[in-house]
Amino acid sequence: MFAADEASQRLGIELLEAGEGTAELRMTVRETMVNGHGIAHGGYVFLLADTAFACACNSYGPVTVAAGADITFVAPAAEGDVLRARAEERTTYGRSGIYDVSVRRGEEVIAEFRGRSRVIRSVEE
Repeated sequence: MFAADEASQRLGIELLEAGEGTAELRMTVRETMVNGHGIAHGGYVFLLADTAFACACNSYGPVTVAAGADITFVAPAAEGDVLRARAEERTTYGRSGIYDVSVRRGEEVIAEFRGRSRVIRSVEE
């Protein structure tokens, strides 16, 4: 799934690690990702976290999509910062799941993301 994610590939997002219900990705904040305040646009931070979430919730095989997500920005990121997003499954129930993603610059948390997933039923069902 990640290899076919054109948006993530073009932004230079790298998949560092993936396991059942987990994933870790890395992205360097580029000049084109900085907003009018001179800090990383929150949309790019969200996109990194959302991509980690997608990799984690799709790690079991069935096609899984986001049913919703929230993010809290804790600290700004700047051009040149290397961000890492680590996604971890909290729980699954039926076709739904909850995943938390921490986005860090080094050891500092800059954002916390919570995603809610939903497995899509196959055409045969």
